Amino acid sequence: MPKPITLKDHYRETRVFARRAVVSIFVVILLILALISRMVYLQILQYEKYSTLSDENRVSIEPVAPTRGLIVDRNGHLLADNRPSYSVSITKELCPDVEDTLLQLAHLIEISESRLDDFHKRLAQRRRPFTPVAVKFKLSEEEIALIAVNQHLLPGVSLGANLVRHYPQPEALSHAIGYVGRINESELQKLDATNYSATEHTGKTGVEAFYEDRLHGQVGFQTIETDARGRITKVLERTDPSPGDNLQLFMDLNTQLAAVKALEGRRGAVVAIDPQTGGVLALASVPGFNSNLFVTGIDYASYDALQNSRARPLFNRALQGRYPPGSTIKPIVGLGGIETGATTWDYSIYDPGFYKLENDSRFYRDWKKWGHGVVNLHDAIVQSCDTYFYELAFNMGIDDIHDFMEPFGFGKRSNIDLINESKGLLPSRFWKKATRNMPWFPGETLITGIGQGYMLATPLQLALSTAILANKGEQVQPRMVKAIGGIPQPAPDLGDPITLQDPNNWDLIIEAMRDVVHSAKGTARGISKDLPGYDLAGKTGTAQVLGIKQDEEYDAEKIAEWHRDHALFVGFAPVNNPKIAIAVLVENGGGGGSMAAPVARLVLDAYFESLQQDADVPTTKAVQAP
Repeated sequence: MPKPITLKDHYRETRVFARRAVVSIFVVILLILALISRMVYLQILQYEKYSTLSDENRVSIEPVAPTRGLIVDRNGHLLADNRPSYSVSITKELCPDVEDTLLQLAHLIEISESRLDDFHKRLAQRRRPFTPVAVKFKLSEEEIALIAVNQHLLPGVSLGANLVRHYPQPEALSHAIGYVGRINESELQKLDATNYSATEHTGKTGVEAFYEDRLHGQVGFQTIETDARGRITKVLERTDPSPGDNLQLFMDLNTQLAAVKALEGRRGAVVAIDPQTGGVLALASVPGFNSNLFVTGIDYASYDALQNSRARPLFNRALQGRYPPGSTIKPIVGLGGIETGATTWDYSIYDPGFYKLENDSRFYRDWKKWGHGVVNLHDAIVQSCDTYFYELAFNMGIDDIHDFMEPFGFGKRSNIDLINESKGLLPSRFWKKATRNMPWFPGETLITGIGQGYMLATPLQLALSTAILANKGEQVQPRMVKAIGGIPQPAPDLGDPITLQDPNNWDLIIEAMRDVVHSAKGTARGISKDLPGYDLAGKTGTAQVLGIKQDEEYDAEKIAEWHRDHALFVGFAPVNNPKIAIAVLVENGGGGGSMAAPVARLVLDAYFESLQQDADVPTTKAVQAP
């Protein structure tokens, strides 16, 4: 049966099509409106946000490290400068696999295990994003070429030219100038994060540490455009950093080098001060160390050798070493005896070679076995008679000794512009009770009078007290820096001068110290020969390290070197117009007259020779930072 024929309903189809077209057009319009709305939102309402995000993909702000200030001596000789050096660094955010990249670098250049450990520590520290972390400094030309040729295979690796701190006299100035080193985690918490954002080094010791804020300078910034690999294509804007200030020291390099050379092969310290200004002319601690090793990171083996050396090259003897001052304090104790009425210039004793307290079986022996015979105060200083000063100390008492010596700088820090200064120890009845809960005994007063027992002083304190004595009581403030940025630094406020009931006693004590060097019986007479144009006042000292029993005699040949007496000498010159006060310590050196005094003579000769050269040659201007 045939199917019925169905005729098309064109009207119905037209209506359906029209409805569908309207719906489609409506949907399209809605989509267009949605798209336009989104575009308005992104391009207008969120313009700043997405513009910034876009720029961050190609434009970034990076800090620019300032140039560290230079350090020069009084005559403009460079003591610390900056030298260009190439380094290779890795930027973690641009490096997909840091360990794999390090492995590839290690195939190209030699990288020690200690360097890798140091890199990982610094990589783990908190830092700004996209900050390169150095893997190795001081690359050779061959290493630079190898990295440059293979840089396309090393994402995140960059070569950079840096100014690295350099010390022309690293060992001679290692304790005075100090050194800079890599910033560690604890220092990172204390330093200004913004100002140090491009800096990897900071002062660790010496002048470098004390004047870090002046030497560092102010960081700069530049806006850069980079490509997809993070390479700089254009510098859009730059604010230059402000370089650190140059420092000019009071130090005389020739005198400093002479001090180090004079102590060569021994352990000891030399401190020389200008009594008129307080400027430190020399501050040497021997042995020293190569401070350049610390700038870019010393390897573990080298540091371990320095740290565990029995000679303690890292220890600043001039500033931190505490030693019995021995007979070097006798002029000050003698002056105190005159002031307190414990003795007079005319009072004499007979020295049989020992001193005994009443009801005490102990013999307090003189360094000269059979004694010095009849001596007064002048003779006791010239010949360094211990027996005279045993009696003088007993008559004064420990409280008067303490009170008279304290204004000379003993038992307290001098506030020199260096870090880690020791304050020594000036004992007293109160100190012993407070620290040991024990009474003070008369025998302890006796040995304090000859600079032994509890009393301890640094070489800096000995030089300072000698400068005050040379100034006849005028106070002195030791200081390293003479000028900052070419501007002379004002003299610090000083304490009241030490006054005596009879000012003539200054001259009499100084005359006795002069005879220590220039008279036939003086303990330092060996250095008076052919003094080139200056006279010298001084005092020798020998400080016991090992206790000797009552029935024993000291024999240096039978004692290990490390237990032998320390040799000391203090002095100033010229006598009538002092230009330099000096303190010398030779550890385990023996006699002060035979070991320490000759060292002082060499240093003084170098200083006065330098003064003569300064007078003959026009003053050299301090080197200015570029």
